[in-house]
Amino acid sequence: MGLSKLFSKSLLGAIALSFLTLPISIKLAEAQSTTGKTGLPVPRFVSLKSAKANMRVGPGAKYQVEWLYVRKGLPMEIIQEFDNWRKVRDAEGNEGWMLHSLLSGKRTAIINPWESDKTKGMASLKSKPDPASSTLARIEPGVVGNIDYCAEKFCHLTLGKKDGYVSKDNVWGVYPDELIEE
Repeated sequence: MGLSKLFSKSLLGAIALSFLTLPISIKLAEAQSTTGKTGLPVPRFVSLKSAKANMRVGPGAKYQVEWLYVRKGLPMEIIQEFDNWRKVRDAEGNEGWMLHSLLSGKRTAIINPWESDKTKGMASLKSKPDPASSTLARIEPGVVGNIDYCAEKFCHLTLGKKDGYVSKDNVWGVYPDELIEE
C-alpha cells in the first residue's frame, strides 16, 4: 500500500503526510532561488576593489589563504553568499571565499582569459557594435577593461584611454544573455 493511500483515510493522516513533504518542498524552493541573503542575484559578476585581496578556502579569516590577487578591477563571479563572505570564481575557474568589502559592484571584463596563445587570442575593439565596423585596436588576452554597457552581442568597454565595442564572445565578466544599461 502506497504512503498516500495509508494516510488519506483520516485527517491525522493528511496532516502527517503534509509534514513529510514539507522538507522536500523547502529544499526545492531553495534550489531554485536566484537571490542571495543580500537580495542581489546569485550568481553575479563583480570586481576586486582592492589591489590586494585574499581568497580563502572557507568563509572566515581563520581559513587558509588559497590565492592572493594583486590586480585591482579583476572580474570575479559571486556564486554563493554567507554572512559577510562571498564565494567567488575567477576567470580561470578557481573558487574560494572573499570578504565582501574586497569586492565592488563595478563591472569589469577580461579579454579571452582562456587563450594561451597571445596572437590567436587577440580581440578586436570595434568602432560600432557590428563585426563589419572598423577595428580601433587589437587587444591581447588578459587585458582588463571597464564595462560601460552591454547590448545583445557586444559590450562597450573602456580600456585605458581607448574605448569601443568588443564581442561578448571575447570577454569574461558578463553573461551571454545579460544586458547592462548605460
